[in-house]
Amino acid sequence: MVLSQRFTEALLWATELHQQQVRKGSGVPYIAHLLGVTSEALEYGATEDEAIAALLHDAIEDCGGRPIALEIRRRFGDNVAEIVEGCTDAVTQPKPPWRERKQAYISHLRTASPSVRLVSAADKLYNARSILKDCRCVGDEIWQRFTGGRAGSLWYYRAVVDTLKSVDNRPIVAELERVVQELERLAASIPQSQDGPTPHPSP
Repeated sequence: MVLSQRFTEALLWATELHQQQVRKGSGVPYIAHLLGVTSEALEYGATEDEAIAALLHDAIEDCGGRPIALEIRRRFGDNVAEIVEGCTDAVTQPKPPWRERKQAYISHLRTASPSVRLVSAADKLYNARSILKDCRCVGDEIWQRFTGGRAGSLWYYRAVVDTLKSVDNRPIVAELERVVQELERLAASIPQSQDGPTPHPSP
């Protein structure tokens, strides 16, 4: 597959939308996450619409809510918009409580389209690999970056894996499970620091 000008336009727009944002705890420009998720999706067979949705998967949640959803639909069409909406766990600000949002998102994955499941799996795979890398570097302190803390974050990734496995047997799901298992093993081997919710905003 050769990506078209639509993908280039989405890449430029995603860069503009997230220009002032950085990754939690690391200060890395947020576009690195979007590029990583898109790369994972493409490696596992994403179409151009799915790749564009991967670039924009956080735009509704983090860059303007419903007006951004409408703009995605105008620029890139119904299919891309529906994938991004399906990957969004909050539209309003302030966001609903963390646990409530995550439980609703997990339930939604059971009936989500294959395209939504692919982009969601790519997002969680990239994040799990990033957490695993940082956990090796800074130890249990990594969990203080996340609203759910250690226990909540591990619960969430395990629940996503189990839910996706129940409805989707694509290789990306198997890879996500492998990385989450490695993260669980590493987390269990490191002495725990203070756990639980922190003041940081949720992803």
